[in-house]
Amino acid sequence: MAEAAQDRRGSLPAEEGAGRHRRVIERHSIDWVPLSERHGRVSSLGAIWFVGSLNLTGFATGVVTLSMGASLMWTVVATVLGSLFGTFFMAFHSAQGPQLGLPQLVQSRPQFGYIGAAVTVWVFALVNYIGYNTSDALLSGDAMNTLFSIPNWLGYVASAAIATAIALFGYDWIHAVNKWLTWPFAVIMAVISGAVLFAGELPAGVWDPGPFDLTSFMLVFIFVAGFQLGWAPYVSDYSRYLRPDIPVRRTFWWTYLPSAISGIWVFVLGAVVSAAAPAGTTPVAALKLAADRLAAGFGVIAIAALLVGLLSIMAINQYGGSLTMISIVDSFRPVTPTRTIRVVTIGVMLVTVGSIANFVGVEHFNWFYANVVVILTYLFIPWTAINLVDYFFVRKGQYVVREIFNPHGIYGRWGWRGNLAYLFGLAAMMPFMVIAGLYTGPIAAALDGVDYSLFVGLPVAGGLYLLFARGLDLATERRMVQEEGLLAPRH
Repeated sequence: MAEAAQDRRGSLPAEEGAGRHRRVIERHSIDWVPLSERHGRVSSLGAIWFVGSLNLTGFATGVVTLSMGASLMWTVVATVLGSLFGTFFMAFHSAQGPQLGLPQLVQSRPQFGYIGAAVTVWVFALVNYIGYNTSDALLSGDAMNTLFSIPNWLGYVASAAIATAIALFGYDWIHAVNKWLTWPFAVIMAVISGAVLFAGELPAGVWDPGPFDLTSFMLVFIFVAGFQLGWAPYVSDYSRYLRPDIPVRRTFWWTYLPSAISGIWVFVLGAVVSAAAPAGTTPVAALKLAADRLAAGFGVIAIAALLVGLLSIMAINQYGGSLTMISIVDSFRPVTPTRTIRVVTIGVMLVTVGSIANFVGVEHFNWFYANVVVILTYLFIPWTAINLVDYFFVRKGQYVVREIFNPHGIYGRWGWRGNLAYLFGLAAMMPFMVIAGLYTGPIAAALDGVDYSLFVGLPVAGGLYLLFARGLDLATERRMVQEEGLLAPRH
């Protein structure tokens, strides 16, 4: 079988992969991408993750951080540190894509089991997509209302229609759109930043650090780190077509630096704009106000530019949400990956997100978004630790691809190691959690509301999984990997 697999899907010459980059409707979904279809340059990840944060949602993230109680200076410091920390884990997930050629969440089956992954990790991932896309819907509707004076719901429908077209075409189009947007966005962001810093009419003394408050500092740190960590459940979806001989370090850095830099840039910009805006101003209105101070009418240009960036990320969220729904269904009833099922699942996402956004309303955006990001952060901290420990320290990138799609295979239906480590990790975090206005854990309350849950969940979940994994028969699994011959040798 190994020889047949190599003949059918063996490694390509260096020049062949790039020639297969055709912008047609993608036919793959949750299935493995054969080596004969791998293409693209690792530098393309830079465009995806640089543009990924340069949009209204990224800007609104910065606006929300300033409402958490810290001064502008300490908010900026916490933002920089939180972004650098959260992006570190997200970038290592990105490095899994070229090696395995699989969507991110399918890679959770070896840790959580065929059914276990579907009812735990994938459900949380679907909530992740719905939560972020609802936030995107609220902002896109508000932006379209500001630009064209149309109802918010109609603005969302128009925005979602454009994003849907990109999502339906899939992987190559998502990469292409973000590549086209990179340099125009860098220029427009520089101009907006200049407007905010030099014509923004910031209050006197706004940059005075003031007293350091660890409680509010950690709220910002967790929130920003969580935003960056929120990419983790689907980051390798956009690297899975790359050739497997690309070193992990290159995939890591082409993800880490663009995402961290653009994230810090837009988060800080949002915080500074919020400092100059009247209390209660929506993120879209605050941006328009700040940009118009540079030149009359520039606010419309700024909103339009970040709205275009938002359409790109809405496409990514719709695409990822579609893959997640297909993965969940496939765990209970085998699904043949087709374009039709992607159309159906994207349609389900549109209706669900639109309904929730209409219920929440843009006036409650800050409250909704802040709690969504924090809760999702808590849910994915144990998962990211388990998934990365398994990939880099336990199995070291060697998985039997056909067994990942076998409900009765070696990875089992319920992976007790992953699920137990996850539950213990989440339980260990709960006393340290702080969800503003909803829940404060007893240990966090004793520590004056300081949230240390991130630093508890990562080592507990990852350490326990590493301990539980000592009983795995890795020698047999590696023989099966070699016999299958679908993965490139580790380098």
